[in-house]
Amino acid sequence: MKLAVFGGTGRVGSEIVRLALGDGLEVKALVRDEKQAMEVIPGVEFVIGNAKNEEDVKKTIASCDAVISALNTDKTDTLSKSSLLIVKAMKEEGIKRIVTIGTAGILNSRFEKGKYRYQTNESKRKKTFAAEEHVKVYEALQKSQLDWTIICPTYLPDGERHGNIRFERDLLPEDGKKITVADTAFFAYEELKKKEFLAHRVGICY
Repeated sequence: MKLAVFGGTGRVGSEIVRLALGDGLEVKALVRDEKQAMEVIPGVEFVIGNAKNEEDVKKTIASCDAVISALNTDKTDTLSKSSLLIVKAMKEEGIKRIVTIGTAGILNSRFEKGKYRYQTNESKRKKTFAAEEHVKVYEALQKSQLDWTIICPTYLPDGERHGNIRFERDLLPEDGKKITVADTAFFAYEELKKKEFLAHRVGICY
């Protein structure tokens, strides 16, 4: 299996890459800086470019079997713009499976029907730009007819795997406060293979 990865040098993305390489998968990652990427995720086939550039996205996805996107918003529209290019390239290549890392803000509100968590007082974040970008990804995937899953962690500190991950389809488990980067990466990588939550967001926490 060959995996195309976007956001592979980030906190969650780099952990997913390590899991995939340890499992014997080939990994191709789109990166902006090859030297930095080699330090963070050695052993990977690199495509140097930008996730908002259609040709760079196509090169990354070509000859792969599945896609992981762990891109963050970075206070720009990279996330929403790249998601459309990734969906288009996957369709052109005939690739169906994609797992993305989202945010708990785009899960359904438990108490206010028809709203996302970020639109209610369930979310403690006052700034909504990141959640709005992630919603655009969710909407693009909903329309895509791909085999997609969005992993939605709550507060995401660095840290090792603890296990005992609680999860719920389209909702954040009650009283969920945090989950480490390592456990988020592990859950996402396992879901890539197991396909237990096709066409759903999954809220994860301890």
